[in-house]
Amino acid sequence: MEYASTLQALQQASKILAHTSAKMRNYALECLANELESSRAILQEENAKDIANARENGLSQAMIDRLRIDDSAITSMIQAVKEIKSQPEVLGEVISGGVRPSGITIAQVRIPLGVVCIIYESRPNVTIDTAALCIKSGNAILLKGGKEAHHSNTALLACIKRALDSSSLPRECVQSLGLIAREDLARILQQRAYIDVVIPRGGAGLIEFVTTHSKIPVIFHDKGVCHAYIDSSASKQHALDICLNAKASRPSACNAIECILIHRDSVGEILPDLVATLLANGVQVRAQAEVLALLGERDGLSLASASDFGVEFGDKIIALKIVESMQQALEHIDQYGSKHSEIIITQSLDSAREFCDYVDASAVFVNASSRFNDGGELGLGAEMGISTQKLHTRGPMGAVHLTTTKYLIHGNGSIRI
Repeated sequence: MEYASTLQALQQASKILAHTSAKMRNYALECLANELESSRAILQEENAKDIANARENGLSQAMIDRLRIDDSAITSMIQAVKEIKSQPEVLGEVISGGVRPSGITIAQVRIPLGVVCIIYESRPNVTIDTAALCIKSGNAILLKGGKEAHHSNTALLACIKRALDSSSLPRECVQSLGLIAREDLARILQQRAYIDVVIPRGGAGLIEFVTTHSKIPVIFHDKGVCHAYIDSSASKQHALDICLNAKASRPSACNAIECILIHRDSVGEILPDLVATLLANGVQVRAQAEVLALLGERDGLSLASASDFGVEFGDKIIALKIVESMQQALEHIDQYGSKHSEIIITQSLDSAREFCDYVDASAVFVNASSRFNDGGELGLGAEMGISTQKLHTRGPMGAVHLTTTKYLIHGNGSIRI
């Protein structure tokens, strides 16, 4: 196999990395932050090539926004690396333990997963975030970024390699597949002797491809079809502020909302200003005929079709629906949601409790924007992605979630009777 030597080197490096000290791994992250700082110009030059290619190939503005590395984006990457470095050591942590009646002493401790393969699209910052998280947690990582970010990812990988060299960690512990054909990627997804887990982070097509072809355990980070439910007791200002932030602050993000459900009792007070606020901020609203009849003809307000529910727009577009009860809202979310992030806006503690109890999602928000479902915002520094499944972890995936455990058992000539 063409990539056999890469996989073998990656596996060997993972064994070395797993036994390095926290001090060494943290120093590598410090070196990485410094490399990013000193490479601002070249990173933006290489990113400009990707942006130009994206425009030439007709990519949407939302996709181009995902690709962009400006000075602010580099600063954010540096801050994420520093935050990851500052977090407590996860390896060797004792999860549980004690002395059994038999006299043996047991300790369940954290260890790295081993070799992590992440397959992702568009966002170049994922290269830095995921590599930093794997270094922190003692895992080797195999990167497969999208072809649309090839120049950016190559420049970022060079920063990582220089940081590894400066810190004396094995440079082979971070590898990239570069521009690889899908049939070759399918073959790599069979290599469970070398790779311990695969994390696909992207659209439905990518998730389907990986889950279909992989013989390696998969933790998928699926689409974000997220909802905001405006309850009968909702604060109008909360509804306006939260819905606008959750949709318009970064519409291409997986934690952006794609649908607003509003209780009929809140329609009179909240709906007109809510729609006006969204339209004024460039958000197209697709709603039921009843909403159009109530509000009249407006630019940006159109009739929703059945296909507008359960879709990840990834743009300044949102579906809107009036519901008769919380139960109807819960049923809608259960049918159309992707188990990512769900919001309730309410002043009722009972409604909040019921919503939190019944919604099945990686994160449920009460009077807060779904944009907080993010590794950095939740104190993880960054994230491998946001897992929408229930095994091995769920929600934003930080360094601690890149570990498993083993039992250490000590006796004194102990035998089982």
